[in-house]
Amino acid sequence: MGFADIVGHQRQLGTLRSAMTNGRLHHAYLFLGPEGVGKRMVAMALAKAIHCGESDQDYCGRCVNCARITDGNHPDVRVIEPLADKKEISIQQIRELQRELNYRSFSGKRKTAIIDPAILMNTSAQNALLKTLEEPPVDSLIFLIAPNGGGLLPTLRSRCLRLSFAPLPSAQVGIFLQSKYGMKAEEARFVAAMSMGSIGTADSLDKAELIEKRRIWSDMLDSLKAEDYHGAMIAAEALAGSRDEALKFLKWAETWFRDLLIYSVTQKSDGLVNLDMLGSIAQQSAESSVGHTLSALSQTAGAAASIQRNLNRRMVLEKFLFGAVRGR
Repeated sequence: MGFADIVGHQRQLGTLRSAMTNGRLHHAYLFLGPEGVGKRMVAMALAKAIHCGESDQDYCGRCVNCARITDGNHPDVRVIEPLADKKEISIQQIRELQRELNYRSFSGKRKTAIIDPAILMNTSAQNALLKTLEEPPVDSLIFLIAPNGGGLLPTLRSRCLRLSFAPLPSAQVGIFLQSKYGMKAEEARFVAAMSMGSIGTADSLDKAELIEKRRIWSDMLDSLKAEDYHGAMIAAEALAGSRDEALKFLKWAETWFRDLLIYSVTQKSDGLVNLDMLGSIAQQSAESSVGHTLSALSQTAGAAASIQRNLNRRMVLEKFLFGAVRGR
């Protein structure tokens, strides 16, 4: 195990590894990017490489130091996140971290802190941390991890070296799923698309359950007939139980109508997300006009945006489902 096993983010890893090799690591980094794309994983990997007892400028993942960092009990590596039952990172947590960073390292190497998500530090905590970033203790290394810099004080951001992390290409996530879980290529392609470029999401999803839900969702859409408002109401009621479930359905619907559009225009399977459902795609694309499919695809994005704004899920889904089958 080592840097070579990390999926994607080669530019960011190259920057960090070069700085580590040359002894020029910055005292504080701000990792920005969507949740789950691998920001904390990269920070943890660098901490392991610094402390690994078996590998020079890399990490083995097996030695005592690597194992203790993974388990969260290495004396020189701390992960700061909201305490149980708390919604924010408090000034008390930051003050405790400051005391620890001022102690000598047990290993003689860098004292490392990973604050994730940094945007959950309250204002007092951020101001306290700013003092540490302005006068960093010797051999300290701090990673701030956040989806964006909007929730952080400008003065705090200015003291950090920023690295941006983008969602991974679906193909890379698919290869990861095949390698780690032995998934079939077609199913891995679908789960990767549903993960939206996030290795963390792909890892945490119940893959078998998601694949089964896709079958149910597809059958449900197929069973709805034009002008079938009653059927749309029943389907919406079934999908509206949770925000997460509704958004998963709409994400799948986006891939479905996108596949229908691609196949309708090209009559080819290249680039299809639901490739293992090619028969259904071919049949539905023959029954739907390109104009209708484009409209349904647009409505999918609108419905997802409405649910993210916490509008009534059942009503949003009713409108979407009824609109998605009209004119088919």
